Amino acid sequence: MTRIIGIDPGSRVTGYGIIDQQGQHLHYVASGCIRVEGETIADRLGTIFDGVSRIIEEYHPQEMAVERVFMNKNADSALKLGQARGAAICAGVTRAIPVSEFAARAIKQAVVGKGAAAKEQVQHMICVLLSLDKRPPSDAADALAVAICHGHHRETGQRVLARQPRQEGIA
Repeated sequence: MTRIIGIDPGSRVTGYGIIDQQGQHLHYVASGCIRVEGETIADRLGTIFDGVSRIIEEYHPQEMAVERVFMNKNADSALKLGQARGAAICAGVTRAIPVSEFAARAIKQAVVGKGAAAKEQVQHMICVLLSLDKRPPSDAADALAVAICHGHHRETGQRVLARQPRQEGIA
């Protein structure tokens, strides 16, 4: 069984979602939001780093997946998002957790089946895939989607490797 933490970085709210994966089976562990506070960018990034660090210490994930930054119309927003992402990644890297990154479209494709899915569709599918009774907040649902996307990619990669023929004696 592998425990995966998914992160949906944000400069105001950073979502996290933790799942356990055993083969093709996914089990919900926890999710929530880190409310980012602070007057300076350094304070806000420290809040993200500390929050993700505490979650890692509590749940002991073995792998981390983070949503990749996409460039929209506002370069300043993309820069802040990239900084928030970096703070979350550093929390994992300082604990020797391997980090994978996925584009938003790939995450939605893996969870909903289409890369342009609406937030409500992601929330609905998170409930279906993880057998949740109630919809998590959108940032937490997005983070769970990141973790599920990573789990799908991980499982597919392992199946592909298992099917490759061994080549012995090749120098």
